[in-house]
Amino acid sequence: MPDQQQRIAYLLARYVDRSCSREELDELFAAIGRGDDPETLDHLLEEIWHGEHPAPDIDYEQVYRQIKPATQRRAKVLNFKRIAVAASFALLVSVAFWMAERRRTVKRPVLAEQAAPAVIVPGGNKAVLTLADGSVVTLDSTGKQMIRQGATAIRQHNGQLSYTSQPTDGGIHYNKLTTPRGGQFRLVLPDGTKVWLNSATMLRYPTAFTGKERVVELEGQGYFEVAANAQQPFKVKVRNMEVQVLGTGFDIMAYGDENTINTTLLTGSIRVKEGSTAQLLRPGQQAVMNNEDHQLTVREADIRKVTAWKNGLFVFNNMDLPAILREVARWYDVDIVYKASPGMELYGGGIGRDLQLADILALLEGNGYNHFRIEGRKVIVLP
Repeated sequence: MPDQQQRIAYLLARYVDRSCSREELDELFAAIGRGDDPETLDHLLEEIWHGEHPAPDIDYEQVYRQIKPATQRRAKVLNFKRIAVAASFALLVSVAFWMAERRRTVKRPVLAEQAAPAVIVPGGNKAVLTLADGSVVTLDSTGKQMIRQGATAIRQHNGQLSYTSQPTDGGIHYNKLTTPRGGQFRLVLPDGTKVWLNSATMLRYPTAFTGKERVVELEGQGYFEVAANAQQPFKVKVRNMEVQVLGTGFDIMAYGDENTINTTLLTGSIRVKEGSTAQLLRPGQQAVMNNEDHQLTVREADIRKVTAWKNGLFVFNNMDLPAILREVARWYDVDIVYKASPGMELYGGGIGRDLQLADILALLEGNGYNHFRIEGRKVIVLP
């Protein structure tokens, strides 16, 4: 066995025996991260997986919720819920072990020492539907109802709204679905297009698509799976910008408190247009429009981060604290008040969106430089 293979085997054995030093653990993690000799590594990991001396017991769900400051240009997103192969198992076990050891040495967060902090639960399926006549229907995760609007039948089933329209000679009628801060909802448009709306989002759309194109208007963030219809292109209008679609899956993030409007393509083809500037995206690309100078640029996208909210996660990839807290504020319906400047550290990792607010803040405290205090529905950022 070559020296490098012997070294990896030695480090793994030390890790399994719980005798691995911090330096050896760093070396092992670096070797796994570089992918040194993957065939030998997989063989050794299979032996651990099926062997008589399993790796140390670790609470993966607890570790999964950790955040650590990013130390590389691109932080790794850790998802302990989807481990299927031995190589991934050992890599994440190494990370989990390091993070668990680190957590035992981090001083107790100020947040945890407060007396009975306010319990603020995560958001859920809730929205407000505004019909064409101006009437308002409140929607939640448990509702089941049928709403009639002329020739249109609107069915709510749990956290989803779906439309069925019959041909009519009447004029075009528009509905508006609005999610509050702390809310999200799913929608199936009359043409079969599926839309997921994130918190603090509004989608305006017709109750039937007629004419040469299908046009909706968005504020906030939405993920679209557009029903293909080459004879009737699909368009999403976001302020002065327009996204033209044939049949595809894409995400638009257009919050008023962000500096940019980000349009990310997962599958298919879209054309992003702002004024006289247009960009054609290929899957995996993101069009970024600066809200100040209206410059439109294209870059490679982090798909896992972009779609994390839809999958019940926060995913941070080299994000600073203010950017993270903006997402937190929208999902937990809280206001952020700065009584200290945010630290300059960048964060990477993943957290479930099902945690209570206090748990999210405690994790940020334990891995950053700022502390937090909850006062009613305000999060106070402290030194």
